[in-house]
This record gives sequence, structure tokens and C-alpha cells, in this order.
Amino acid sequence: MKMIKYIIKIITVFTIFTMASCSEDTIDLEGLGAVRGSVVAIGTNEPLENVKISTNPSTSTVFTDANGEYLIENIPSGDYSLSAQKEGLLAQFEGITVIADRELEIVFEMDIETAGNRPPDAAILDTPADNSIDQPLEVDLVWTGTDPDDDDTLTYTIILRNDENSEVAIFENITDTTYTLTNLSYKVKYFWQVTSSDGINDPVNSSIFAFETMSPPNNRIVYTRSVNGNSVIFSANEQGGTEIQLTSETKNSFRPRRHVGTGKIAFLQSVGSQTHLFIMNEDGSQMRQVTSQVSVAGFNLGEIDFSWSDNGSKLLFPNQDKLYSINADGSGLALIYQTANGNLISEVDQNDNNNIIVLKTNNLDGYEVEIFTINTSGTLLEMVLSGATGAAGSVNLSIDGTKLLYSQDVSGFESSDYRQLDSHLFIYDFDDSSIIDISIEKPPGTNDLDARFSPNEASVIFVNTSNDGISQKNIQMMSVVEIANRADLITDASMVDWE
Repeated sequence: MKMIKYIIKIITVFTIFTMASCSEDTIDLEGLGAVRGSVVAIGTNEPLENVKISTNPSTSTVFTDANGEYLIENIPSGDYSLSAQKEGLLAQFEGITVIADRELEIVFEMDIETAGNRPPDAAILDTPADNSIDQPLEVDLVWTGTDPDDDDTLTYTIILRNDENSEVAIFENITDTTYTLTNLSYKVKYFWQVTSSDGINDPVNSSIFAFETMSPPNNRIVYTRSVNGNSVIFSANEQGGTEIQLTSETKNSFRPRRHVGTGKIAFLQSVGSQTHLFIMNEDGSQMRQVTSQVSVAGFNLGEIDFSWSDNGSKLLFPNQDKLYSINADGSGLALIYQTANGNLISEVDQNDNNNIIVLKTNNLDGYEVEIFTINTSGTLLEMVLSGATGAAGSVNLSIDGTKLLYSQDVSGFESSDYRQLDSHLFIYDFDDSSIIDISIEKPPGTNDLDARFSPNEASVIFVNTSNDGISQKNIQMMSVVEIANRADLITDASMVDWE
């Protein structure tokens, strides 16, 4: 029995000793050693200050000085894991053996925390498909973006070029994988590329895709509308639909005149304190200034008009009492006529078929109007209107030059603000000097203004508005035969042209 109790005691003591030895790491207490060293940036060997240096099992913790150096003393001898840690840098670990009464030297090279981060994959462009055609002027770009590091957040940049000019549009800080392009131009080929960035590595470019926008609609009518205080040019079809804004609302652009043969639209635009002739394509692209040395000027810029030559190679325009010709490319400026009485030239229309030019002149107040024709040498051919009181204008020759459309305020009213009370439209026949009033059925209290023959000359297009001078202007159309049948075509618009 005593022998059994003795054996049990031996087993118990052995078990307790074994459990104690397995419960935690032990440190050899035979002596003390030290570890010193330095911490530098990988690649540059620049000393790193304030790096935390510690051991596991724990002894003491120190931080590197301005020279990147550290020293840990009085470390019990044994095996340790020595670590170097600093925010923004990858932690480094080194296995060491501390020997009593000796100093161990360890140098750490540390890299930025994202050193192991991988760049994003190149974005895969989805839609529009490469070389797509007939795209609308508002296009949704869609792509797929991925990154091998799941924790990374990607942002995208779209680079957009075109085959019309050297402009490069850049859209940055996009977080979605879709982006809508707006206000694209008709019949232009665009090239787009997506750049992916994880904010760590260099951005990665996708391949380049191309797409082409649709052809512009056949808009034969051009006109202006006030937008944010500026006159803006628009176009529409013969039903007043498919309206397109052609000029910017940040510019004052007015009096559009379309030339079918060249596919160009000439117009006036404010340039500082002056007004100059400009030309653009029928979709509003490739805008350029024509006049520079001599501006377009007269008594009232809202009443000023100019004319294309029939072949579209030249433009005629007034400057005070002078009439100039200029090539459509801006060259060849020439004075071709000057009034003898000093009156101002406000309107001009030209017909190359019979070499006649019709002019409207007036005094500084817009009155004492004369409407007459000259030849290309400046010789007076025929006086159409003279000696009448009140305002007149809107001169437009027929295609064969035998008829002239114009407006006249039959009330004869004159005022400092150039208000008109009862403006009618007339057609003058050069063959027999007859005049037809086609506005006798217009609503009372309104004015018919800015008239133009339709392309087939079976009707006229014009602006009708209240004679109060402040009401909305509307573009109307009526037959030259059935003059009682007039119809609104485009509301809130003026300065119409139909070619």
C-alpha cells in the first residue's frame, strides 16, 4: 500500500512538471545579449526614422533614430523573432539567436505597404462594338473592369478623340463601368479608350474602339431663338421637326443663311464690340470666321442682312454706306458699291442668273427706306420702293430674279425704338412693276417680317408677331396663292431661312 502511494506521488510530480514546461515558451536565463542595427528603404538605402523594433517573445521595444539606427540591450539569450514595423511600410521579420555577452547586428530593408499590389487588368470595352456606325448623338459607353487584388477600388478615365480635328476630350474619376457621352456631332468617327487605375500602380490602358455617329437629318430650315440672353441658331425640317441646335448659347449668333450647293450656313456672330461673318457646316461643325478687316455694321444689327453668291464662292455684306464682297475662305475682300447720299445699306440679296443685286438702304434711324436693284458694276437698274414713310425690308429675290419679296409697314409709323405697327409682305414683279400684297389676311395687330421664298416658290416662310414689340415671334408659312391659309411652323423663333 505504501508502495502504491509513493508511485502515485511520483506520477503527479512528473505530470505537473510536464504541463508547466508545455504552457509557454521558455527563455534561457544563462545570460544577456544585445541586438543593434539599422532600417533603410529598399532600393535607396535611405535611413528610416521612427520604425518600431520589437522581439517575440517580448523583451523590450525601441524606435529607430534619425539615422535609422536602433539598439535593444539586456535581452536574455535564446531564439527570437525580431520585427520592424511602421505605418505605410511592409512589416519585416527576422529570426535571431541572442547569445549571452554578445551583440548581434541586423539590418532591415523596408518597402512601401503596397509593394506587393498588382496593377488592374486592362478594361474590356463592351459597347458600342468596335467600328459601329449610325450611332445616336448620345452614346452609352460600357466596359468591364477587374483587378487581381479584391480590396482595390478602381477609377476610370475615358479618352475621346475624333477624325474631324485634334481635340481630345478627357473624362476623369469615373467609378462606374458605364458613361454617357452627349452632344456628339453628326457623321463623325470617334475613338475611345478607357484607363483603369487602382490608385497604387501605374494606370492601365484598354484597347481603342471606334464608332461613327448617324448622318444629320435633312433640315432645310434655319432660324434663331433666344437662349440665356443670346441668339442661338437652330435647324429643322419642313414640318418643324428634328430640331438641332447648331451654335453655342454662350455666343450671340444670328441671321443664318443656308447655301445648298456648298452644304454651308453663313451667319453673323458678335466678336467683342464688332459683328463678323462666320461659316459652318449644316450640323454646326467646322465653324470659322470669314471677315476680319471689315466688320458687318449698320443702323441696327437685328435688321442687317447679307447674301451668298449663287455658286457659294462669295458673300456680300454691308458696312454702313458700303457694300463689300468677300470670298468664302476670307480672302478677296473688295468694295463693290457705296451709296451716293450717305444712307446706310442694311440688306442685300444677289441673283447671279441675271447679274442683279437688290439693296435696302435707310437713314441712321432706319427710315427713308429705298429698295432698288443694281448690276454687278454698281449701276442703278430699278427703284422698287422710295419716298414711303415707316419701316421696310426683308428683301429676297426669286430664283430667276424676276420677282422680289419684301416687307413694309403700311401704317407709315416711325419711332425712336423702330416699332412697326402693320407690316405686310409684298411680291414685286420686275416684268410689269406690279405689286401683290400677300398679308391682307393676316391677324390684326400683328406684323409679318423676315420673309423668304420657299425653295419651289409656291409659298413663303416668314415671322409673325404682335406689333407690341415684346411678344413671342413665330415662324409661319403660307401659299402665295391661297394667302388666307397660314400655319404656324416653329414657335418662339425668328430670322428664318429656307433653301
